[in-house]
Amino acid sequence: MTKKLLKSLRTFLESQSFARISLKKTATQHFKVNATINGVSGVFIVDTGASNSCIGFSSINYFKMKAEDTEIKAAGAGATNMHTQISHSNTLCFSVWKKNKMSFIIIDLSHVNEALESANETAVHGIIGADLLKKGRAVIDYGRNCLYLKQI
Repeated sequence: MTKKLLKSLRTFLESQSFARISLKKTATQHFKVNATINGVSGVFIVDTGASNSCIGFSSINYFKMKAEDTEIKAAGAGATNMHTQISHSNTLCFSVWKKNKMSFIIIDLSHVNEALESANETAVHGIIGADLLKKGRAVIDYGRNCLYLKQI
């Protein structure tokens, strides 16, 4: 019954215009996903606990972003009081899902990447956070390692 139920979940979500996006589970028990920003490919962690989607300072030029300073200080993943910038009007694409006019918070992700590398995982360009997951009405299928986002 479980297999049938999971299969019907996929069928139901796809019939409701949700796109299915494959996730890769890491040794640190995070999910990684491939995506493009402004036409440039990158690797991201899906983090339901991150309030905003973020890009590392080192990836601003890589993703052809325009960033501006903010007064907001960020905290999370073991770091506090971090300087931030923001970038508006970006295009984010997963293989079968696209969001125009996407904003990203720009932060120092070195502490995140150091933790990943200490677990023999590759570095990431950024984090997909709750802002995008909420807009996309996300459903994460932990058993099948996939993310569903509503076509918007």
